[in-house]
Amino acid sequence: MKLSFAFDNFRLLYAGIATFMWIVSLILSAEYMKHYERKGRYFFFTLFTYFATLGVFLSGDLYTMFIFFEAMSLASYVWVAFDEREESLRAAGTYLAVSVIGGLIMLMGLFLLYDAVLEVMGNIANPLDVSNLALLYGTSDILGDPGLPHRIWAAGICMLIGFGAKAGAFPIHIWLPKAHPVAPAPASALLSGILTKTGILGILMLSRYIFAPVSRNDDMWAAIILIIGVCTMALGAILALFSVNIKRTLACSSVSQIGFILTGIGTADLCTDELAISGSLLHMVGHSLFKLILFSVAGVIFMNIHKLDLNDIRGFGRRKPLLNAIFLCAALGIAGIPGLNGYISKTLIHEGIAHLRMYTALLNSSGIETILSYDVVTVIEWVFLISGGCTLAYMLKLYICVFIEKNTDSELQAVYDEHRDYMNPFTGGALVVSATVIPVLGLTSGYSLKGVVDMCADSLRIDTTAEYYLEHFFTWECLKGGLISIAIGLIIYFGIIRICMMNDDRTEYIDLWPKWMDLENAVYRPVILYAIPFVLTVICRFFDNLVDALICLLRDGIFKDSKQQEELAEGNRFTYILGVIAGRLSRLKRRILKAKGRTVGKPVNYVHRFAMDYESFKESRTLIFRSMSFGLMLFCLGLVLTVVYIFITRLW
Repeated sequence: MKLSFAFDNFRLLYAGIATFMWIVSLILSAEYMKHYERKGRYFFFTLFTYFATLGVFLSGDLYTMFIFFEAMSLASYVWVAFDEREESLRAAGTYLAVSVIGGLIMLMGLFLLYDAVLEVMGNIANPLDVSNLALLYGTSDILGDPGLPHRIWAAGICMLIGFGAKAGAFPIHIWLPKAHPVAPAPASALLSGILTKTGILGILMLSRYIFAPVSRNDDMWAAIILIIGVCTMALGAILALFSVNIKRTLACSSVSQIGFILTGIGTADLCTDELAISGSLLHMVGHSLFKLILFSVAGVIFMNIHKLDLNDIRGFGRRKPLLNAIFLCAALGIAGIPGLNGYISKTLIHEGIAHLRMYTALLNSSGIETILSYDVVTVIEWVFLISGGCTLAYMLKLYICVFIEKNTDSELQAVYDEHRDYMNPFTGGALVVSATVIPVLGLTSGYSLKGVVDMCADSLRIDTTAEYYLEHFFTWECLKGGLISIAIGLIIYFGIIRICMMNDDRTEYIDLWPKWMDLENAVYRPVILYAIPFVLTVICRFFDNLVDALICLLRDGIFKDSKQQEELAEGNRFTYILGVIAGRLSRLKRRILKAKGRTVGKPVNYVHRFAMDYESFKESRTLIFRSMSFGLMLFCLGLVLTVVYIFITRLW
């Protein structure tokens, strides 16, 4: 198969977003990496990751996507392990393990899907081309092969695991809270803002093509995506609330926002709702922009004071109005405050959930059972609203801590207040431009965001003729959901964070998250490093003992051992017999010579002599065989290189 690329509007949109984010990140990196020794390595792998990411977004089939996906994952590993501290290397190991295991499972899914496509469509030119997959699931029902839909499902689940691992979806989100705090902040902005979207892209291809609402005959796939999205959304929000590290808070926030996007995708597929899928698309775009700014601000803080704990950075942003305004735009945008683009995307998703609730109620009242009941969808809606409130609460925590509260150390606060040159004009200009986009998109949503949806409609199979209200999002019905989330967020901040997550005199933020609830240390590492090897060892020992027992049984029964001959000290039976015969002939010759009066030499031990000659023969034979083996190895190596060369030339 050859690499295949596509240049539809959605791919070009995200290629453009990726390019913009890399430019801003590189501008910040120039200042951020100034005092690092290995910055050449950082910039090399940053550019390598950029081209690999472009390859993912512009890939025309799943095979090409997989190739660039793995290249992107391996190149971005260097970001996480950059400073080579123990904590960084452990987090990088987690990131690499998730990427490699997810990639292998995805590859298995591609094999299954490739085989299914060939069976359904025959020997077509590119079996994994995305445009060919839209009819796959529906066609498989016509063939009369009851096992084929199950194989397609197995392929879909394998690829969902691989794409979900990169997106940071529950329960494979474990790398995000570990990788972001240790990676350089400009790299964290790219990891969170753009690399996670490559996983979302893969899930979109699965959901909108292979398991598209127009081709499937059940709602199970959409329900799975929706449940994963809801769990990811809620868990990420809770983790962000408890975190006292600014970059870890933003990383957990990314987990939650990925959950919002997946919730919209699942909702849209369950009731073929154009509002929800439009909201997911816009939230993808918005989240990329939000995290670019938020992680960049965290990077500005770190490169000035080299600290990330909220108790250490408290009060750094006071008397810094530019940094304050930049952070506030992104914080209010991701919290869904009306007037900004985050409000538009979240309201679209919420309206989609409301439509799903009404759709479910209508079917249930007609006696038609649905995969998710009305009560379950109602719970999902409230989880959505509460998670949105949590977003406002933890962003308020960060904003008030950094820009309003004073540090408990008055001398340190005085030093913070004196920081005037905390970022150079290039970094400041790049962040101002990025932050300005947020209110512009929000206030011109009827044109700008609607244009984004219309532009990507064909790629994501969105029916733009359906009625959706991008121009009317400030009506009471639309504002009500956003205001409920805002009210919940204020209650959580003032009623929980200020009271339960700070000490009695409100001078210190407390990390209350139980250490034993770390999913990686509690589940994944024990299972992968201990449980699985132990089970495999037991299985291997069982079969090893089983074979030994079978051999012993055969030896005691059918194949009884013959009586052992006395073991020879040297040589073998042939050399021994030959030596005995030669010895007797030698003694006979000696007697004859003595009878004739001739001189007879010392007797020769022919058994020992022939044994030594045999050992010399064996050594020579071994040398010859080794030489032949070496020659065969070289021949095989040349053959392999020839096959690789033919494969590469055919590929390109």
